[in-house]
Amino acid sequence: MSAASSQRPVADSRTDVVVGMLFVGLLFFILGFVTWLNGSLIPFLKIVCGLNNFQALWVTFAFYIAYTVMALPSAAVLKRTGYKKGMALGLGLMGAGALLFIPAAQTTWYGLFLAALFTLATGMTLMQTAINPYIVCLGPRESAATRISVMGLFNKGAGVVVPLVFSSLMLKDIDSFSPAGLAALAPAAQEAMRATLAQRLVFPYACMAVLLFAIMVFIQLSRLREIPMDADEAGSRVEAGSVLQFPQLVLGAAALFGYVGVEVIAGDTIGLYGQQLKVAHFGVLTSYTMVCMVIGYLVGAVAIPRFLSQQRALMLSALAGVLFTVGVTTMSAESTRLSEVLVGWAGVPAVPDTVMCLALLGLANALVWPSIWPLALAGLGRHTASGSAVLVMAIAGGALLPLLYGHLSDSVTPRAAYWLLLPCYGLIFWYAAVGHRMRSWGAAS
Repeated sequence: MSAASSQRPVADSRTDVVVGMLFVGLLFFILGFVTWLNGSLIPFLKIVCGLNNFQALWVTFAFYIAYTVMALPSAAVLKRTGYKKGMALGLGLMGAGALLFIPAAQTTWYGLFLAALFTLATGMTLMQTAINPYIVCLGPRESAATRISVMGLFNKGAGVVVPLVFSSLMLKDIDSFSPAGLAALAPAAQEAMRATLAQRLVFPYACMAVLLFAIMVFIQLSRLREIPMDADEAGSRVEAGSVLQFPQLVLGAAALFGYVGVEVIAGDTIGLYGQQLKVAHFGVLTSYTMVCMVIGYLVGAVAIPRFLSQQRALMLSALAGVLFTVGVTTMSAESTRLSEVLVGWAGVPAVPDTVMCLALLGLANALVWPSIWPLALAGLGRHTASGSAVLVMAIAGGALLPLLYGHLSDSVTPRAAYWLLLPCYGLIFWYAAVGHRMRSWGAAS
């Protein structure tokens, strides 16, 4: 595919664009629903399986490492099946992963929970590898961040809803399953109570599997337009080595690695952090982070590129990330003044200032993903599909960095462990200022 053709819109009419955006928006909602379920699932499995913070955060490792392991195979599959069939296949794999939660819940075997999460994420990897370049190529590249921001509204909108639904279904009367309460019971009684709690997962995940399989059939039979591949791209080998010549891509992948790590830490550890601070209804705290991300995506959809370039939005996001990280690590765990000022007028329960700053990282993170993708794929031409796979592999940051946070949280304190976020935001700022302009190693243009 030539550089010109890689930027050619895949749709010929406004109707095609709207239809494509609606279908892909549905897929982004599904991805967000499954992804941000982890934030509530982690403290739930911590109780069910009797885990510490480090062990509980293996949930994020099993989920996000699939993106690294399966990204290049997913790109190879897409070259054989096309994007539309690849999306349907991804939904089928996700349905299989949801079904695995049923025997996992019945046995309370943590390893099987992790296998189910890996299978779910494998299907999501296939979908991510397809739908991100689809959105980038759906129109002019300079407005790609706007389109991805709109898709982010679907993704993070699901993230707002999921913790509320999960908490109402799964975390009802959760205080009776507290570590202190379980410790007072005999081992057999502890296992019985944990098994009872685990059974709450069976019905929701069975419904999820049925829904995913139904949407798989719907997508397969739909009129969603296929992205055409030129012969040289369709026949080329999918390998990371062929794209290592592009610094803007490699450095963009490094920035994405750090970004996904901080995004997952902000969204998936806030429940654990709130639980440690004895915040009431800690299971819904992920919704706070997601609401902030939705606000950020709305800003991006309106401001980029009319008022803000993608590069400037990325720099401001990194600076905001630094500011809120300092707030998490230094602000009071007793005072709720910040949340009272920001959300108290809406009747939202107040949370400690340090927790509110963690939620505000969602605002800082919102525009990072949609800004990095078009900057990193610029100028790749026929290597765009393989470049997309490399960027998807960078989602491994969500596997490794939260695990490192969990280790630091158990070794030092949960609050001090959040200093880990600062170098990640520093890398994102450097990429926005310098790295994205590099077109050969050692030079920027």
